[in-house]
Amino acid sequence: MRKLLVLVLNAYGAVRRFFMRLRGRTQDDVHADRITSGKAWDEFCDTLKAAGNTLIMGNSPKDPFNQAEGMRYLARLTRAGLDAFVEFNDPEFPVLNRMVHETVKLGADNPDNHYQNAQIDGRYEYRITGKRNSIFYLGFFTQNGNYGTTGGLAPCGRLEAEDMHIEADGSFEIVLSPERKGRNWLKIERETSLLMVRQTFMDRSVEKPADVHVQCIGGPEKPKPITPQLVDEGLNTAGLFVAGATALFARWANGYQKHANRLPQFDPAVSTAAGGDPNIAYYHSYWKLGPDEALVIEAMPPECRHWNFQLNNYWMESLDYRYFQIHVNKHTAHYRTDGSVRVVVAHRDPGLPNWIDTCHHHEGTMLWRWWYGSANPEPQCRVLPFSELAQLPA
Repeated sequence: MRKLLVLVLNAYGAVRRFFMRLRGRTQDDVHADRITSGKAWDEFCDTLKAAGNTLIMGNSPKDPFNQAEGMRYLARLTRAGLDAFVEFNDPEFPVLNRMVHETVKLGADNPDNHYQNAQIDGRYEYRITGKRNSIFYLGFFTQNGNYGTTGGLAPCGRLEAEDMHIEADGSFEIVLSPERKGRNWLKIERETSLLMVRQTFMDRSVEKPADVHVQCIGGPEKPKPITPQLVDEGLNTAGLFVAGATALFARWANGYQKHANRLPQFDPAVSTAAGGDPNIAYYHSYWKLGPDEALVIEAMPPECRHWNFQLNNYWMESLDYRYFQIHVNKHTAHYRTDGSVRVVVAHRDPGLPNWIDTCHHHEGTMLWRWWYGSANPEPQCRVLPFSELAQLPA
């Protein structure tokens, strides 16, 4: 269906350009008219207004608390979209921007991750330079498309620190190109639009993220003047990003309610198409608890590079990990004597290890990850009265 849609849109564009040439107009003329008339801004605002409908889709919670978070979510994504597609959208001068972070959250963002994105173009080649520092994991990814124009992020290239040549002082250099070049190479294609850097902490309090910079190879020394086309297309893409991302994840969250308070494995093909890591087994689901209920999750971790569990709101934003204990990982977890782990999601501290704070929420989404696991066991869940937690065996 997506390929057919792309073919139809491309055909429409070709026909439209043909008739424009017959009338003696160019695409530049169209962008100029849209900017000077205000139509570009009007359509951007109309798209944002339409995106607001996702707040009332399906079985979304309609109470004032969750709807307020939903509106903040839209505002956050608007800020991220404008940064990515208007402010930092010059592929000749790419900027590694933290599009998702402590106050912009998207698609069950990982509290253990330090995300960086740069808008790039498959017509160019790029060079990444940096220093490894002490971060637990460092990976570089190129993606094709975006949530606005294609509805997802198709994977293209992948390069992890473990497979790179890194100098004794921690410095490195990576070339991004269609054909292999240099000791460290990251693939790009004609459709490539995004460079993504994922850095993962085991312990945020002691690890230092890598220093990473990207530049266009053979590009000009200074940026070109802004054009109506750049602003028109940037606003359009930013609006479609907000609408596309909110619609996608609202649909996911609504679907998770079918298996509330359980953690079945999410379809790997779907998560990869949305920008997920194919080496991670994702267990997305929904949680819902009464005032005096708790969710108890038990698992036997397999041999794996990393694992974690996190709690999100309905909009698939991780809860505020700056001030609250809303996630646990392989390093921070308390283990039982047999190597298993028990996580307790509750509205107040039960006095047990691995307590996850609901942060005044009574429902939302949740996610367990096994990363490079030798096996992918499904975590076992049960809802108990809060008063019974004290009776659980050690």
